[in-house]
Amino acid sequence: MGRSVAIWVLALLWLLPAAYGAELTGRVRVAKSLTKKRVSLSQVYERSAALPSPPTESGSITDELARVVIYLEGNLPAPGPAQAEMNQVRRRFEPEVLGIPVGSTVAFPNSDPVFHNVFSLSKAKSFDLGNYPKGQSRTVLFQRPGIVLVHCHLHPNMNAAIVVAPSRFLAQPDANGVYALTGVPPGRYAAVAWHKSAGFFRRKIELKEASPLTLDFEIPLIEEASR
Repeated sequence: MGRSVAIWVLALLWLLPAAYGAELTGRVRVAKSLTKKRVSLSQVYERSAALPSPPTESGSITDELARVVIYLEGNLPAPGPAQAEMNQVRRRFEPEVLGIPVGSTVAFPNSDPVFHNVFSLSKAKSFDLGNYPKGQSRTVLFQRPGIVLVHCHLHPNMNAAIVVAPSRFLAQPDANGVYALTGVPPGRYAAVAWHKSAGFFRRKIELKEASPLTLDFEIPLIEEASR
C-alpha cells in the first residue's frame, strides 16, 4: 500500500507543472478599425439565388479583436496534435482568423451551394485543394509554425489567416479583449500578438509559477497611432 501511495504522489508531482503552471493574462486593445473593406464580387458570382449575399464588412472593434491571436515563443514542450475547422459559408472563411498549435490538422468544409477552392502560397504552408462542391471537405496538416494566408481561386474576396503557433500556449481574445494562457511552465518567453492587418507585436516576459503575470497589448502601438 505504501509503495502504491508513493507512486501516486510522484505521478501527481509530475503532472503539477501542467496543471498548476504559470499564468499569463491580459487584455488586447484595438484603438481603431484596421481592416479595409473587401472588394465586391462581380455579378458572375451572383448566379445562384440560393446563395445568401456575403455579410457587410464590419470595422467594429469586436471584429478587429477576432483577428488577433496571442501565443508564446520559447523553450516549451512540443504540442500534441489538434484538429480545427475553417468553414466556407456565405462566400467567407469562418473563422477569418484561426490559431492552432504546430502539428495540427485543419478541415475546410464547403457549406455553400457553389464550388469553392482553398489554396495558400505562404512559406509556412503552401497547398491547393482544388475545386469542390457543397458537402465535401479537405484537410491540411500544418507542420511548421508561421502565418498561413488562405484564399479561394473562385472568389477573390475570400481570404483568411491561420496562425500556426510553435507551442500549445495560444489564445484569441474574447469580445472584451481579454485572453488567458494557463499551465505554462515557468520560464522566459516571448509573448506574441498577431493581428491580420497590423502584424506582429512581441514582448519579452518571465513567468513564475506563484506569480500570475498581466500583459496588455495595444494595437496599433500608441506611438505609431500618434504619428
